[in-house]
Amino acid sequence: MTPQLLTILALLAMFVIATVLPINIGALAFVGAFLVGVLALGMDTDAILGGFPADLFLTLVGVTYLFAIAKNNGTIDLLVRAATRLVGGRVVAIPWIMFGISALLTGVGALSPAAVAIVAPIALGFAVKYRINPLLMGMMVIHGAQGGGFSPVSVYGATVNGIVADSGLAVSPLTLFLGNLVFNLCIALVLFVSLGGNRLVGARAQEFEAAGSATVRTGAAAVSGSGADPAGGSVAVATGGPSAPAAADAPADTPADGPAGAPVRFDQLATIAGIVVLGVLALGFGLDVGFVALSVTVVLALISPKAQKNALSQISWPTVLLITGMLTFVGVMESAGTIDYVGDAAAGLGAPLLVALVLCYIGAVVSAFASSTAILGATIPLAIPFLMMGEISATGVIVALAVSSTIVDVSPFSTNGALVLANASGVDPDKFYRQILVYSAIVVVVGPMIAWGVLVVPGLL
Repeated sequence: MTPQLLTILALLAMFVIATVLPINIGALAFVGAFLVGVLALGMDTDAILGGFPADLFLTLVGVTYLFAIAKNNGTIDLLVRAATRLVGGRVVAIPWIMFGISALLTGVGALSPAAVAIVAPIALGFAVKYRINPLLMGMMVIHGAQGGGFSPVSVYGATVNGIVADSGLAVSPLTLFLGNLVFNLCIALVLFVSLGGNRLVGARAQEFEAAGSATVRTGAAAVSGSGADPAGGSVAVATGGPSAPAAADAPADTPADGPAGAPVRFDQLATIAGIVVLGVLALGFGLDVGFVALSVTVVLALISPKAQKNALSQISWPTVLLITGMLTFVGVMESAGTIDYVGDAAAGLGAPLLVALVLCYIGAVVSAFASSTAILGATIPLAIPFLMMGEISATGVIVALAVSSTIVDVSPFSTNGALVLANASGVDPDKFYRQILVYSAIVVVVGPMIAWGVLVVPGLL
């Protein structure tokens, strides 16, 4: 067996094991890099660790550390409250506000599951209170999080841009970000129209709140007349309807942990300023994202030491392990000549468009059950050799791979889909699960084809 084929089989085995068993694929990748590198390729450990992405490690730790402090000191809750007030009583705007909040959170560096975990309970609470299709609200949150997920300071964006930059391909980070954002925005628009969002035009939040208050008063009067305790559970039974569950109403009234009118503290203003500084220095001046994020984080920790308590433990170390492990193994694959081997095989097919389509579907199917970040770290390096030939748009293929590997995170077997399903209070869980399952199956089958057809075939990018 050739070393190239051995590394490919090892990669496939990692994905199978990580899908079947709850084992971090990054840990498997480090072990695979060691075993394959030492036993099959005769590499020493220094050579193996030469593929360790130190710059990306710094970026992941710095950005997620900053986000953890922003969550601890209430800045994230502050931003959510401010965004929800923009609704101004227009129910039709609520799904788009949720999309925008999710996109903003991931765009400034939050991990996609973290953004969904924050916004999904609020969004689904709005769905119950204002009778919005819960599938629409849940998917708007996920597609919003994925839409902002490829900004240059995000985990996805840093991963893809780092791989592309090392390969020497000329792919603009801004094009990657905007291409993915527009694609998810278009999906959100289709969802909005097909799931009844247009019927919300003209509806006002005050109408639902007034109806809910009247129902509560009626229920309370009925309980009082029967001699029952007004504080007891009978009130919940008497009120009924979509406005009854207190848990569902709470997010709309108090979308964060604090009261809606709580004053903005200095450390929260400093955190917002720090996020802006990070974006300006990283995007405007090209400074290293990891070093800038860590610098901002240290300043915030000095301003408010209590806010950074336990922040290090909130860094997504499993994600850091996953990404660094996968890219270290990719380094071993490069040393084995696997990347060139795949590129030569693609050239032998004489159909780079077909190869791009196959890679898009591989990314979509695997990512629906496993980590999107892991599959990005595996498929993009495999695409680089035939992209270097110049016969097909490198930008189009990279964006298509990014889109195909992340839009399927609506799957109930992925973290994002599971979070939405878990936070769907006030709806039939079995019915909601079936709806998400059907929708995610449609996305897996149709999404990669559309991404390939729009982004790759025309060569527009």
